Amino acid sequence: MLELTRRLLTAAEGGEPVVLASVLEAGPLAVAPGGRMLVERSGERRGSLGDPHLNDLVAAHALDAFPRHATETVYVADGGLTERVVAGATSIYVEVVEAKPVFLVVGAGHIGRSLAKLADVLDFHVVVLDDRDDFASEERLPEADRVICDDYEVALNDFPIDANTTIVLVTRGHKQDELSLRRCLGRGAGYLGMIGSKRRTTAVLDHLRDEGFPEEELAKVRTPIGLDIGAETPEEIAISITAEVIMLRRGGHGGPMYSRR
Repeated sequence: MLELTRRLLTAAEGGEPVVLASVLEAGPLAVAPGGRMLVERSGERRGSLGDPHLNDLVAAHALDAFPRHATETVYVADGGLTERVVAGATSIYVEVVEAKPVFLVVGAGHIGRSLAKLADVLDFHVVVLDDRDDFASEERLPEADRVICDDYEVALNDFPIDANTTIVLVTRGHKQDELSLRRCLGRGAGYLGMIGSKRRTTAVLDHLRDEGFPEEELAKVRTPIGLDIGAETPEEIAISITAEVIMLRRGGHGGPMYSRR
């Protein structure tokens, strides 16, 4: 148990993420509520849920949970696992334990400010970068955990980026967006998006393609950015962008959930 706790602390403090699986309800299986198992990205396991077959099912499910940063309850039904609630079934709580996700806003204009507010509400570690003193200030951006006033390229070169990092490029112009995008490509960000019209963003990607940036990296850039909700104001645009971030982070589809029989 001490080994599991230490591993969880390491993951929460910025180490390699790990999946924690815990028995919530025993159901028909001979397992005890509270049983825990950790699953690494490699598939290595520590601990046990109390049933070998259940361990195998959850370990396989855990590998899919990593890219979704999942926090969910799954149920044993028909020999497998389902997220659909099944009354009386064995239920397992599955959580990816990792450091707080980072939301890097590049550009502290009206949309950048709105993004910082929303990202703070969503419990991201919020960082805002701008090269203008009167825009990049803690007084103007109280929701940000960190405000950086520096040259975009210099600051981004030094900024740590990984799969738990969301980067949104909303600077004052396409020149600054393009310079910033160059410094972010190929560094494994979980989400990389750039604001702008389809014409403008296509031109930026064409420039980078001509410079030799790999097509597979350019294809990962979300641009034009956000979900199509008819957004017009900075606040609405920020909602559109954060909705797309959540959709991709959690493995959603972005379609309406409205339905009638």
